[in-house]
Amino acid sequence: MSPGPIFEPEGEGSDWWGCARACFAAGIRAGDIVLNSFAYHLTPGGFILESGALKLGCAVIPAGPGNTEQQLEAIAHLKPSGYMGTPDFLKILLDAAEKSGKDASSIKRGLVSGAALPGSLRQELGQRGVAVLQCYATAELGIIAYESAPNPNGMIVNETLIVEIVRPGTGDPVAEGEVGEVVVTSFNPDYPMIRLATGDLSAAMAGFSPCGRTNMRIKGWMGRADQTAKVKGMFVRPELVIEVAKRHPALGRVRLVVTREGEQDAMTLLAECAAPEPAVEDAVAATLQSVTKLKGVVKLIAPGSLPNDGKVIADERPVG
Repeated sequence: MSPGPIFEPEGEGSDWWGCARACFAAGIRAGDIVLNSFAYHLTPGGFILESGALKLGCAVIPAGPGNTEQQLEAIAHLKPSGYMGTPDFLKILLDAAEKSGKDASSIKRGLVSGAALPGSLRQELGQRGVAVLQCYATAELGIIAYESAPNPNGMIVNETLIVEIVRPGTGDPVAEGEVGEVVVTSFNPDYPMIRLATGDLSAAMAGFSPCGRTNMRIKGWMGRADQTAKVKGMFVRPELVIEVAKRHPALGRVRLVVTREGEQDAMTLLAECAAPEPAVEDAVAATLQSVTKLKGVVKLIAPGSLPNDGKVIADERPVG
């Protein structure tokens, strides 16, 4: 059950969610015992990761989240070598084991998802004996991309899917290395998806993974693409801002900054332009008002001034 609500089906068959490659890349092998702390209740998370481990010939402890004390008892008794779940909960388990004197040293490898894995946490877990790699998944598509050992460098797109990186609010692909929205096509006969916009930001990477896998790589999760802002009671969406730029070929990357001035909403369109002229500025301002039905200031800036982060609308109004 996803927000909406949307109720996602789960098909039958071997590795239906396409997780086995991610498990193998993380070092999980046939005969391993794996603790799966992803939820199984009204979410496919537990089933997605479990299916990959089962495909490889592992035994899975379907632990789900929480119940730390019980999980530590299971770990001490069954001695799983692998962990699946969020990186945060792995740290909770290791901290609780250290505090209670329970033995969790059997866990050597982890495939994590569902939460951020900053470098500091990856390093801490590694120092405590657990090498962790990430995978990127959704309820509609299963595993979209995954890291690989020994030196994770970006995420390898799952070979069963087609991934595009597009300008947020449009279906237009961006150049390699530029941040945009992740759009995925899956020809799964049970639940096909054609150009599903995930709402997540990432960027395509050049070259191949150091591990030798040759499929497309992305930089991993880099934020959310949904940047719709309500300005003076009107919704301003990324596609409207892109439409303004499309009507003026002299413009490059653009960003609409929303602020508060004199207790009122205010808009400033920052637009990269190689030959800034007052006439261009005025024309873009007129287009901005025509497309959004709102007045805004236009500032032409040098090419390359805006950061490559996929952001089209920056809402800088104070919260509260």
